[in-house]
Amino acid sequence: MTVKFSFRPLTQSDLLRLHEWLNRPHVVEWWDEPRDLASVLQSRGEDLDSPFIRMFFACLDDEPVGYIQVYRVMGANPAWWTDETDPGARGIDQFLANADQLGKGLGSTMVHQFVAGLFADPVVTKVQTDPSPRNGRAIRAYEKAGFRRVGEVLTPDGPALLMRVERAEFER
Repeated sequence: MTVKFSFRPLTQSDLLRLHEWLNRPHVVEWWDEPRDLASVLQSRGEDLDSPFIRMFFACLDDEPVGYIQVYRVMGANPAWWTDETDPGARGIDQFLANADQLGKGLGSTMVHQFVAGLFADPVVTKVQTDPSPRNGRAIRAYEKAGFRRVGEVLTPDGPALLMRVERAEFER
């Protein structure tokens, strides 16, 4: 049986659920985010209308089980990825909401299916992500989804492992 994710854009009414998810221990461990409700409502609420970032719930049988966001790398944030010159580069960040679903291949399946959707847009040339170098589970999931390690980088959030998949690699 193949698992099929659907991805629906976040709405204002989803922010309470996202706030609760961001405070789950397995998410807190790796996501350096403001966790109080007011901060989530403000920052993520502003992102709902952003031209740079799009946020989605990953759903199984119409039930949200994960969060995934995509952003245009070039120009998304002046503190991040300042050397990017490819307007087709996209970045993603994601997590599964339920700790009991970790380690079962759902994360890599979710990422692979989402990236396939991104590459359906001919403008998208490559997709990158930047997990903590200590987050072995995320790194393995990204590798299973087709990403390769580029190298460690220092981001505004600290050390990260830059990982990338280019269109030609993904289509093979």
